[in-house]
Amino acid sequence: MKFVPMAELLRDASLRGYAVPAFCIWSMEELAVVLRVAAELRAPFIVMASRFEFMLMSPAMYADCAQSLMRHFTVPAALHLDHGESLEQVKACLDAGFTSVMLDYSARPFEENVAGLRQVCAWAHPLGVTVEGELGHVGKADTVTAESEGDSTLTLPEEAARYVAATGVDALAVSIGNAHGQYTRLPQFDFDRLAAIRAAVNVPLVLHGGSGTPDADLKRAIALGMAKINVATDLTVAMRRGLQSELALAQPRWLPHSLNLAVAGVIPVVERWFQLTGAVGRA
Repeated sequence: MKFVPMAELLRDASLRGYAVPAFCIWSMEELAVVLRVAAELRAPFIVMASRFEFMLMSPAMYADCAQSLMRHFTVPAALHLDHGESLEQVKACLDAGFTSVMLDYSARPFEENVAGLRQVCAWAHPLGVTVEGELGHVGKADTVTAESEGDSTLTLPEEAARYVAATGVDALAVSIGNAHGQYTRLPQFDFDRLAAIRAAVNVPLVLHGGSGTPDADLKRAIALGMAKINVATDLTVAMRRGLQSELALAQPRWLPHSLNLAVAGVIPVVERWFQLTGAVGRA
């Protein structure tokens, strides 16, 4: 099966009251595991790559490898550029065959953010590619996470309406008390703000920083319009624990064996997120 536009997945999620988990995937071994779990649970999901994955392989190489794996499965999935840094990076991902792209200009002035996303939509929509923008800025929950920069600024509902209308984005990432990385204390979501944003815009909403969110808060956010939940830290922690356990052995195993065991550690994490978001059985 080929990757599909992310808008197709989010449209169904919005209509049927669940969310689609979006997983940061750092290796093709990890992607193969997530695809197997998704196929077994008949759950749609989103593969996310960013500048960190592109340190290992170019967008074109990443897309080619991911699409090769996808041909072995029938589960619906999208291939998404997460936190695109520049128009040039977005263009490279469009050329590579990504089915969804995000240009993250959330830390820039409103008008610059609008202009950048309007240009991305002009490129992407004729190709059938979904576009995600971010308004307000989702910052960092810890001092380790490389994703995003600085503190959060909350999304203003009235600005959200203007932003969606001016850009034409298909999905909107919002800041309501969420953050990237590993929470050092439980996040305090502003659900009144989320409800106001949902009433102001007619596109699916995106929650960045899903890892560590209390289950009840996550389900409430989904009920209020969050159709895409980004998950990175939970996968990183599971993978790192597996690798550390293997490398700590007095008699190291053959490396492929160790890597296989470490990657298998993400299985319960992925299963949990499919259950939490209500995505099981939706494919």
